Amino acid sequence: MPTAFHPGPNSIGTSTGETDSIDEQAIRNLVHGFYDEVRGDPLIGPMFDTHIASEAWPAHLAKMCDFWSSVVFKSGRYNGRPLPPHMAIGNISDTQFERWLTLFRPVARRTLPPQHAARAIMQAERMADSFRLSLAFNRGDDITSLKPLPRETRS
Repeated sequence: MPTAFHPGPNSIGTSTGETDSIDEQAIRNLVHGFYDEVRGDPLIGPMFDTHIASEAWPAHLAKMCDFWSSVVFKSGRYNGRPLPPHMAIGNISDTQFERWLTLFRPVARRTLPPQHAARAIMQAERMADSFRLSLAFNRGDDITSLKPLPRETRS
């Protein structure tokens, strides 16, 4: 069930003065809800379980909350480099990136007000394409023909 959105010390509203805002709890709901979906997914769940030990999940979730806080609020809580751990996974395919986005989008819409969900989804789509490009480049693939992943179209 979605939680109420209340402005807090680390919250952002809309530039139009609308009352929908998000705070760190909304980011936590997004991250934890998303990774609940990931861990239960038959395609990408096993990949995560291979690289994140069960006892390491709380630390991973905290790091992802820091990451998304930095993306959304520019909080600076995450100061790592997200690409190297993904490079260590090996051959991540477009199918896996597409599934990641397929799982992310409804969780974002369920946990964030619409304008913030749209922004988070757009950021996730950009990140997926950036990671794909970096992974392909580092594998020595021809990146000149790499097209962006399909974007979600909403009417």
